[in-house]
Amino acid sequence: MARTSDKPDAELVGLVNGATAEAAEALVSKLTLREKASLCSGASFWNLQSIKRLGLTGPNVSDGPHGVRRDLGSSHLGLDGSAPATCFPCACTLASSWDPTLAMLVGEALGRECLALGVSVLLGPGVNIKRHPLCGRNFEYFSEDPLLAGEFAASFVKGVQSQGVGTSIKHFAANNQEANRMTIDTQVDERTLREIYLPAFEAAVTRSQPWTVMCAYNRLNGQQCSEHDWLNNTLLRGEWGFEGLLLTDWGAIANRVKGLLAGIDLEMPSSAGVNDARIAAAVRSGALEEGVLDRAAARVVSLYLKSDAAKAAHASKEEGKEMHARHHALARRAAAESAVLLKNDGQLLPLGAGSGRVALIGGFATAPRYQGSGSSKVNSHTLDRPLDALRAAVEGGALVYAAGYEPGHAALDDALIDEAVAAASGADAAIILAGAPAERRRMEAEGRHMRLPEQMDRLIAAVAAAQPRCVVVLSNGSPVLETYLSGQAGALALADLLFGAACPSGEPRASPSTLPRAAPPSRLEGLHVGYRHFLTQGVQPVFPFGHGLSYTSFEYGPLSPSESAIAISDPAAASAAPAAWFCPIGCCEGYSVASTPAPSSFVSATYETKMPTAQRLY
Repeated sequence: MARTSDKPDAELVGLVNGATAEAAEALVSKLTLREKASLCSGASFWNLQSIKRLGLTGPNVSDGPHGVRRDLGSSHLGLDGSAPATCFPCACTLASSWDPTLAMLVGEALGRECLALGVSVLLGPGVNIKRHPLCGRNFEYFSEDPLLAGEFAASFVKGVQSQGVGTSIKHFAANNQEANRMTIDTQVDERTLREIYLPAFEAAVTRSQPWTVMCAYNRLNGQQCSEHDWLNNTLLRGEWGFEGLLLTDWGAIANRVKGLLAGIDLEMPSSAGVNDARIAAAVRSGALEEGVLDRAAARVVSLYLKSDAAKAAHASKEEGKEMHARHHALARRAAAESAVLLKNDGQLLPLGAGSGRVALIGGFATAPRYQGSGSSKVNSHTLDRPLDALRAAVEGGALVYAAGYEPGHAALDDALIDEAVAAASGADAAIILAGAPAERRRMEAEGRHMRLPEQMDRLIAAVAAAQPRCVVVLSNGSPVLETYLSGQAGALALADLLFGAACPSGEPRASPSTLPRAAPPSRLEGLHVGYRHFLTQGVQPVFPFGHGLSYTSFEYGPLSPSESAIAISDPAAASAAPAAWFCPIGCCEGYSVASTPAPSSFVSATYETKMPTAQRLY
């Protein structure tokens, strides 16, 4: 019988939790040296080694953070095709909802799809900090703020793993750029590491215990992350109490024996037996204690046992169209709750069903920009087009369409702009869909700037001049109505937002910037990342961190002194006590994010820009 919910399965979670370390150690004791060494590397791009004589079948791992990309072949980038799955809004989008519970729900759904597709570990979420707005992989990361990123990481991990599927938080650590990511040496002092680049990892580990952590390609202060004893053993396992498996990013290993000593249990993908032989030889020569290998092998086997328990529990619970329909509805909800209304001059939005003739302009209407690229790209089982969704939303079907530009083509085309201007002039309102092209925001490279393509800039200026009732909708991986990369149901969410069925309530989780250059690997800015830079330098962004408009209004007020009295000397009491009342007073339902400033006595004198505690209110 098909399940009708993605809530945690108590039976399944119980079986997984029953896969004890003692059972794994008992199995490892029955393995030969060669077999133990073989467990420390993959069998292929996506599968771990199998040891048939003990009934150990290598689990399957899969990208990506916002949808299951179950490859049908052995290609790392999906060149062989991948199984259809739900493409949820990217991490950059989800975090703008400021609702960690939403991230947990998406995680639960992804866990169900992993089980249905035979995937044991989902390689995500990416929890690196958005140090620079031009990072090619910003769409996969939650925020520039460590607290917000940590809240979402912990909730996402908890959601996926509630279904008996593992996660792999990545890329550990200080991996904040794609250009030269395999060779750079990230120079950063320990305080900045602990206050900016590590808290999101720490929150996920200490609160949700991910099954795996993925180390990064880069060096950290001169040492490869895959050979970094302090990072992996002292900090991750020692201070934070990480109990799971530590694996490499694909090919991120330099010296396999040094990596094993530094806590790297699993090398991915396969080394074709080369590094297995080196490990065995190091044990025989005495260069590597066999106990170190045994501990690594036991962590790998523990993953096998958890995976087998989840598969056995799921065997009679196959799901198909019903699950996809449920998840499509969740993707639509997530996209609507994460969109950010940046401007609403003259209260043009929402348009309303009786808004008259509407001109929809932009090639994204028929070829939507809804996800990132590279290893996270999902083969969506469904894809809603804005043209179809908005045509259904406009009363009487009074919608005209003009392309305005061709997605993926940089050439200027005045004829397309003229066609769009004519459509807008004859309408009562115009909606322009724009955003950074996918080829500029691919994960393998950084962008050179944040400007829109010239054709889009010229199009927006011309249409706005011809039609003052003009709405611009942006689809970007890293930044009017900003929908970011809103997933396969983003078009339906867009129609909901534009015509008032949903109320914009998102707030930017990163500060838009006009920085024209890539960031150097040395963290000379220290703690002043993102909004901290603007605050300390006295720079006023056009749209600051946390800015977001709504169709409705809210009233806030402080509690009376007797109601809000707390022991200021107790940080725990201060954080738990309510500081204000909140009441929606507008004409429609909506959401708002209320923040409580951290008491000044708990904030370091040189860390005066710490983000306040925030909570999404309904």
